[in-house]
Amino acid sequence: MEQVRKLWQTLVGKLWLTIIGLVACVLLTLGFFLLPYVDIAFANSAAVKRMLIYVGVIGFSMTTVFALFLLKKITQPMRQLIDATDSVRRGDYAARVHVEAHDEIGELAGTFNLMTARLEENIRDLNIEKEQLAGVLRSMSDAMITFGPGGAVQLTNPGGERLLQDWKEIGWEDEEDESAEAARAEIPQPLSPLFEEVTRTLEDRSANVLVRHSVWAVNMAPLFLEGEMRGAVAVLRDVTEAVNMEKMRKDFVANVSHEIRTPLSMMQGYSEALLDGFADSPEERDELLNVIHDESLRMGRLVKDLLDLARMEAGHTDILRNRVDAGELVERVYRKFAVRAKDGELDFRLERAEGELLLEQADEDRLEQVVTNLLDNAFRHTPPGRGVTIAVKPTTAEREALTIYVTDEGQGIPAEDLPYIFDRFYKADKARTRAASSGTGLGLAIVRNIVEAHGGTIQVESVLGEGTKFRVVLPKHRKSV
Repeated sequence: MEQVRKLWQTLVGKLWLTIIGLVACVLLTLGFFLLPYVDIAFANSAAVKRMLIYVGVIGFSMTTVFALFLLKKITQPMRQLIDATDSVRRGDYAARVHVEAHDEIGELAGTFNLMTARLEENIRDLNIEKEQLAGVLRSMSDAMITFGPGGAVQLTNPGGERLLQDWKEIGWEDEEDESAEAARAEIPQPLSPLFEEVTRTLEDRSANVLVRHSVWAVNMAPLFLEGEMRGAVAVLRDVTEAVNMEKMRKDFVANVSHEIRTPLSMMQGYSEALLDGFADSPEERDELLNVIHDESLRMGRLVKDLLDLARMEAGHTDILRNRVDAGELVERVYRKFAVRAKDGELDFRLERAEGELLLEQADEDRLEQVVTNLLDNAFRHTPPGRGVTIAVKPTTAEREALTIYVTDEGQGIPAEDLPYIFDRFYKADKARTRAASSGTGLGLAIVRNIVEAHGGTIQVESVLGEGTKFRVVLPKHRKSV
């Protein structure tokens, strides 16, 4: 019954039912008018009636054959078209209709096959472009985030996803002041002002956003659909290092200008005093000349240290790789500073571990410069009556490295300044004044570069008012790169 019901719902079934109905109506009409006259007009009325029955049966049979013909020529191709269309709806764009006909149904099937072929090609091209776009987004080092009209996040690349996760862990201070609409939106709080500006102006906007200790350069552009804004896309780049480098560059130029201007001013002032005849006696003249000479030497040291530091930071540190006896090197430097310690009334001590203290590949002159700079700092910032210690020992962990210690009982360094002591011109900071030091302020920066060029590390510990301890760890064998 179900099959019969479905048959009557088809086009052929309806045509068949219609034709049968028409034939039945015609036969019933003819029979209604002719049967009363058959018995009167024809002698063999039974034969005529049988003929009418045969004609009815033949008529109904012909309609059935006609219906089967329509079923094969129309219904089956249409069913194939319906099934293929349903397959395309489910995403099977390779579906095709195989109809061998040259009528309208055949043209419809051919057009459908051409449409699905073009659709399959377009979908394949879109998938290729999608994969290419996804590859580009995945390979981007910058973070990319796409927002909807209300600020909801719609699309991100891996960098953008990591950034959103990091920012979600931050508790924004002004979160309570946000409106309910802004609170519902998923847009990060630092990007909200820029998103509102883009929404208002419908133009691209760029800005630097400060989040904690990081600086992000943000470029945001609106997205349009049929002339209306449907969201915005933001590209974020971490420019913290570039900003810090720019600040360092400005600070470096300012510090160099200050450091060079001071000796130049003193040399100019004292030389003008000599030219104007302010020195009334040979002793005063010699004193002025000594000041000029000292300032010229100081400026020469500054220029030399600047050139050395520039070469080191550019990767052009000249390291002569030879076997160096670190114990003998430290002893030699100790003897060189012993007289200065006696004159300064300092308790100068040497501690050397027993046995060989050899570095297989090291530059003896450079390492002597490291130890000399550290001891010079310790002597200049340790008051008389207190101690300075230099020591060399194998590293306890695996004894594959040597450690040189330089410890003083001087004024110490404030904890907040410790991260910056290896910066250039650190002596200009509040912890190191010109009155207490006549150095160039580049010594520790040079020390760090030399130690790192040897594959080592340098660390510092300090307690304000109690002293400072530098620890230089040098590998005995140079690590292969």
